Amino acid sequence: MEVLAEKEAEEFLEKKGFPVAKRIFVSNYEECLNAARKIGFPVALKIVSKKILHKSDVHGVKLDIKNKEELKNGFNELKKIKNFEGVLVQEYLDGKFIITGLKKDPTFGHVIAFGLGGIFTEIIKDVSFRVCPITKKDAIEMIKEIKAYKILEGARGEKKINFYSLLRVLLALSELSKKYDNIEELDINPLIVNERNAKIVDARIVFS
Repeated sequence: MEVLAEKEAEEFLEKKGFPVAKRIFVSNYEECLNAARKIGFPVALKIVSKKILHKSDVHGVKLDIKNKEELKNGFNELKKIKNFEGVLVQEYLDGKFIITGLKKDPTFGHVIAFGLGGIFTEIIKDVSFRVCPITKKDAIEMIKEIKAYKILEGARGEKKINFYSLLRVLLALSELSKKYDNIEELDINPLIVNERNAKIVDARIVFS
């Protein structure tokens, strides 16, 4: 069993052509500042540790950091967390939080999931499933099945998401399942989708 945590999982997915948010791994504040300047404010900071499964549970995520002062405070707070190994400096993205991924079922093989993502995913449980491989028609049906579909369409004056970018990710996951039969689990949470594009912000992969 091999587990790829966020940093390694995102590198793997990026090499396979998936859209991943810009990010730089750093181990000290000097590197953190240089990374933020390279990416451009605002940024997000995320703790990196093989021993931390859910970063939000340990307050290991700092979002929408707009300047040097906020960056320093955020980095110092993350550094105090137990099992700290470093920080991922990431471009900060606005948009809808989506959860998607693969799970290997003993009967059906790879199953793809899609739903509203973020920290409340396990509470809301607004998710649709299909057995891989899927077609474009299957992907569209999955998206329309969830209760939150109207939010993605742009409810209450908000902008409609880029459905084309979202479909590309779902179909790419289906293709990945054909090439990597040894993927036991692949979790993307969140995939942030806005009116322009879709980008992976956090991922985890388990290989058998």
